[in-house]
Amino acid sequence: MHPIDYANACPDVSLTSLHYYFPWAIRTLLKWVIFCLVTDRRPQPDLDTRLYFGIADREDLDYAAKLAEYRRLADGYLAADAYREFCEKNLADLDAHVLEWAAGRDFDRLLVDTVTATYPAAERDQFIAHFRGLTGLWVQDEQARLSGPAAV
Repeated sequence: MHPIDYANACPDVSLTSLHYYFPWAIRTLLKWVIFCLVTDRRPQPDLDTRLYFGIADREDLDYAAKLAEYRRLADGYLAADAYREFCEKNLADLDAHVLEWAAGRDFDRLLVDTVTATYPAAERDQFIAHFRGLTGLWVQDEQARLSGPAAV
């Protein structure tokens, strides 16, 4: 999980915005939604930014220590330990399934349909090739990650 990008006024998970990271984002969202549904986690909007500003204002902490404190707040808010444990126990094979999807025809059809709906006809072939290249690289990297030493 990663914190939201507060600098982006309109964050999205579009294939044409995330390119290489699109399959990762879909997988991550799927894991989070399953975790929330199964554990009955309810939305908890966190509008209490004073905790974060309190860390920012601390002169006794260097930058790395401030990041560690921000991480502690975020991990607590998101129940990160419970989430990781849940994923390890219940969703261990999901990464391989998402990889299979991203390498398959259904994903390619999604890519082509998205580019066709988004770009002018004269630019479609260029962007289909571009996004196929980027998402294809993610597939290669993910295959290496899943078959690497840590996967054993």
